[in-house]
Amino acid sequence: MDRAAVFDVDGTLVDTNHLHVVTWWEAFRQAGHDVPMHAVHRAVGLGSTDLIAHLLGEDRDRERDAGLSAAHKTLYAQYFDRLPALRDAGPLLRRLHGSGWKVVLATSAGGAELGALRRAIDADDAIAATASADDVTEGKPAPEPVEHALDLVGVPAERAVFVGDTVWDMRAGRRAGVRCLGVLCGGIPRRDLEEAGAEAVYEDPAHLLASLPDSALA
Repeated sequence: MDRAAVFDVDGTLVDTNHLHVVTWWEAFRQAGHDVPMHAVHRAVGLGSTDLIAHLLGEDRDRERDAGLSAAHKTLYAQYFDRLPALRDAGPLLRRLHGSGWKVVLATSAGGAELGALRRAIDADDAIAATASADDVTEGKPAPEPVEHALDLVGVPAERAVFVGDTVWDMRAGRRAGVRCLGVLCGGIPRRDLEEAGAEAVYEDPAHLLASLPDSALA
């Protein structure tokens, strides 16, 4: 039977979380909101609307959400041509592909941003499908992104492993019924990832690659 290795992208395969922190912070600052960077960092991994709601509250002026999201996208887009892949991200995906896993990306990115991330990873030959923000109605921590990723490759949850760097990833994976692995390269503490559902936590893609024989991706 087929097996699926589902990966988050930002902070898991590409070293972008702190770029998101700075650009979201600047977008909020420009709109007159004083949101500390540590709070933004904890919210990275949520879709734009959910991130804004998480940081500004449900009683905010929701008519300003689109402007905040657009400002963040414009600020972040300046980095598209130099997004850095995390160490051994591409080789990890290729190793799994070569071992018979169907590799799927499940990300809140879409459009040009997703294209820039895929160029950074440089492993399109190993990626079977991508579930992006454009494909789902609810982002993480809802299970829909992971469930859609599995639907794209026709693999049941019990034959899948999800790798991510945030508590939102772990919660989405657990709700989708898949085994979850965490990585620390997004900046979230090990304990937080474990409490959110990670059965094992690795430093980064390179550490996971070196540990594959003893991992859930063996």
